[in-house]
Amino acid sequence: MSQSPVPGRDTAYVWIGRGVGGRPAPAGRLLRRAGATLLGRAEAEIVVGHGRDGRPLVAVCGAGGRVQLPVSVSRSGPVVVVAARPGGPVGVDVERCRPLPAPELARRWYAPAEAAWLAGRPADGQAADFLRLWTAKEAVGKALGAGLRDGGLRRLMPLPDEPGVPGFADGGGRLRPVPGFAGLCVGHPPVGGGLVLAVAVVAADGPAVEVIVVHVDVAGDVEQAARTGHVDAVRSASTERTSLPVVVRGS
Repeated sequence: MSQSPVPGRDTAYVWIGRGVGGRPAPAGRLLRRAGATLLGRAEAEIVVGHGRDGRPLVAVCGAGGRVQLPVSVSRSGPVVVVAARPGGPVGVDVERCRPLPAPELARRWYAPAEAAWLAGRPADGQAADFLRLWTAKEAVGKALGAGLRDGGLRRLMPLPDEPGVPGFADGGGRLRPVPGFAGLCVGHPPVGGGLVLAVAVVAADGPAVEVIVVHVDVAGDVEQAARTGHVDAVRSASTERTSLPVVVRGS
């Protein structure tokens, strides 16, 4: 791979791949690439599977024993995203921007403070704001190893950045602390192409963790790597696979 680890710096790497003909990109291929890059071994030596908790597993075996790389996977239509972080737990989630009954969904699934914040946002951006909170909750749940169980949708997230505040929303590239969780941070690297991406990490100095996004042309093996805030756009997805809940009317 063209991307190599940043020496001496806690960094989360995100690979974004797009499938061909509307089919999802092969997650296993991206996971092997992530393992080869960050563990310094050939792709053929990388073991890809699932741990006992069902989460994806990337590892390599050698004379010193088994070395495992913390990873996370998310899908939305033909887009597959793999995050990896040698320094510790990482979570990732991706969704395609699309029309949604955002205020209604927020009232049903989010904490009252988040639902109220969303209701006060401009109407033309409410769907994207809803998805920023949703992907943050998903990514945080994956970083914690708990998913959305035990009230995960009600975990308060840092609200997406307002204009002028240095953070992911305006290209500042900063992870933000999650309320009530020491060392847990989440942010939204701008990736374009109608996608909303969230990355979460557990680290003693979470806001200092850097995020590097790598766009992968799975069909042609052409890659574009960029630090957060300077990333080439990805074409919007034509199909969708999502974990979003639906509103059950009358309940």
